[in-house]
Amino acid sequence: MTIQIRYAQIEDVASIQYVAHTTWHVTYKGIIPKKVQQDFLRIAYSDGNVRRRMERSLLLVAKDETEGEIVGFANFSKSTTIQDAAELWAIYVVPEYQGRGIGSELIEKGLEDLPGITCLFLNVEQENLPGIAFYISKGFSKVNDLEETFNEYTLKTTRMVLDLA
Repeated sequence: MTIQIRYAQIEDVASIQYVAHTTWHVTYKGIIPKKVQQDFLRIAYSDGNVRRRMERSLLLVAKDETEGEIVGFANFSKSTTIQDAAELWAIYVVPEYQGRGIGSELIEKGLEDLPGITCLFLNVEQENLPGIAFYISKGFSKVNDLEETFNEYTLKTTRMVLDLA
């Protein structure tokens, strides 16, 4: 298996949407109600919003060169509120490719392409224990717990940071 990490392109929109839908439904089954998931995915990963992510932030994809398919993606941007900081807005790898280092490669490439940042922040759902374990294994630490509301549903999230200084 050869994985290529590259910048997302317009022709990747449908694949990014597929990865988001597939991973969300597996990751958040029993955590976030299916209707809330569907509403979020419909809005956050609409064609227009995926294209805006490509234009306004760093959107990377992981492509399995052997199969010719996009199997993961990560979305980063520089912080608008904290100097020399960045946000990891999303990172998803389809379940059958998880545990193969693809998430790590996506984070490494994102950090390479965001020179000068001293910390990387993210929010993760508190019950997403595999996700939290992954972030801890990469050196992230907990900042605090938050509650966010989406369509009248309260998400309980943990804010984490990777100190790069």
